Amino acid sequence: MYDVVIVGGGHNALVAAAYLARAGRTVVVLERLDHVGGAAVSERPWEGVDARLSRYSYLVSLLPARIVADLGLDIRLLRRRYSSYTPDPADPSRGILVDTRDAAATTASFARAGDGAEAARFKALGDRVAPMAGAVFPSMTEPLGTRTAMRARLGDDALWDDVVEQPLGAMLRRALDTDIARGIALTDGLIGTFSRSDDPGLRQNRCFLYHVIGGGTGDWDVPVGGMGQVTDELARAARAAGAELRTGADVISISPDGVVEVGGAQPETVHGRLVLSAVGPALLQRLLPDTSSGGAEATPVPEGAQLKVNMLLRRLPRLKDAHVSPEAAFAGTFHINETMSQLDQAYTTAVGGGIPDPLPAEVYCHSLTDPSILGAELRASGTQTLTLFGLQVPHRLVAGQDPDAARAALLAAAQRSLDSVLAEPIADCVYEAPDGTPCIEARTTGDLEASLGMIGGDIFHGELSWPWASDDENLATPAQRWGVATAHPAVLLCGAGARRAGGVSGLGGHNAAMAALEMLPI
Repeated sequence: MYDVVIVGGGHNALVAAAYLARAGRTVVVLERLDHVGGAAVSERPWEGVDARLSRYSYLVSLLPARIVADLGLDIRLLRRRYSSYTPDPADPSRGILVDTRDAAATTASFARAGDGAEAARFKALGDRVAPMAGAVFPSMTEPLGTRTAMRARLGDDALWDDVVEQPLGAMLRRALDTDIARGIALTDGLIGTFSRSDDPGLRQNRCFLYHVIGGGTGDWDVPVGGMGQVTDELARAARAAGAELRTGADVISISPDGVVEVGGAQPETVHGRLVLSAVGPALLQRLLPDTSSGGAEATPVPEGAQLKVNMLLRRLPRLKDAHVSPEAAFAGTFHINETMSQLDQAYTTAVGGGIPDPLPAEVYCHSLTDPSILGAELRASGTQTLTLFGLQVPHRLVAGQDPDAARAALLAAAQRSLDSVLAEPIADCVYEAPDGTPCIEARTTGDLEASLGMIGGDIFHGELSWPWASDDENLATPAQRWGVATAHPAVLLCGAGARRAGGVSGLGGHNAAMAALEMLPI
């Protein structure tokens, strides 16, 4: 019998395994695929092409330095000089370049886009929201605090009300005067989240909060070597500590008392004093015994809302905006058709079952910041990667459809949107593999569900929760205090579906390990 059996081998599972093994607990990780890492992996998508892309997750914001230090991880994260570039959809010959090292250049770009004073308002909004990071992020590796305690910790009731109590759109309209600047800010609330600026359910607010608190600064950094380097280091740390990592182990059932059944050609039964689930809560419910008559609430079916397109380019495309170089525009987040009104209209279109046109999207070039993901010949030839992330594309648009047809339709929409702000078609710049295949691939929510077992293609394993407890929430047990509890005391969440998890953060794994250590004292 193991002290802990971890189901699923994503990055959170590896974090939990490393912490637990380092503390002297016996741990086994059971992963269905032939490799660990889940969505935090690097792969070579095109045969014969020496480009190692972060195929799913691609930036790091929420991974605390504390986890890196505790586990002795050799991970380098690079800060991007350019925060974002946003061409004006009405006139792509002008756009806003936010340069973190040159405030005057940033102001000049806002002026070219129509309102130089908006630069000061945009900065003021960032400065106003910044204290959320200082108040909330340190708590992410602590037991859950209460809502009232977190509000007091922030010490700014007006800011709390704007971010936590009222739909995000209200604050953005008061703070900013232009549709384009409001859209730049709103996108932080829509990554992987199907919502709109004035959604009363506040899904956009919760997503926004997670984006602005990352690392205590809100910065989104580039992992040197790609996302696979992060996973490789976590796997190394877990193995070095004594954790057992098994791949090709397809878990078919979990009992509430720690009995895990593995199927396949060589079925086996694995016993644990505790089971940590790194798979989503909806998938976990399918693995547990039927509780339909036992009073347990059904886990809501999650719905992802993103399209990811990976590209390899012979060179960066030319822009319609002569004031900005492609090397600057693509080094940060390049916003495409993402004004607030466009984002809200895209939501309305998708609710009605249509693919938004234009499709809101954002792209960035990993290889400009970290060329190490490309082989020497590709680097010498000027080849670059390009990652496109499409917004407002909920899983309902692909569910039940032919996967190839759905993928092709979304890819076509993404290319139309990107081409609308370029001086040449993106297809003219795409690199070709030795067999003549264009180096471009689209990954829909359906692809994530099929390949990674993420139900609904939801990268968060369900709706993000506020990173604190309600004032009347029961926090009596370690699992409850650390935000990893399920209906079964011996089964804990340790993936993105845990409280305060989501993104490449390791928080789900860290917090599940802390709860488990309290429950399994030496």
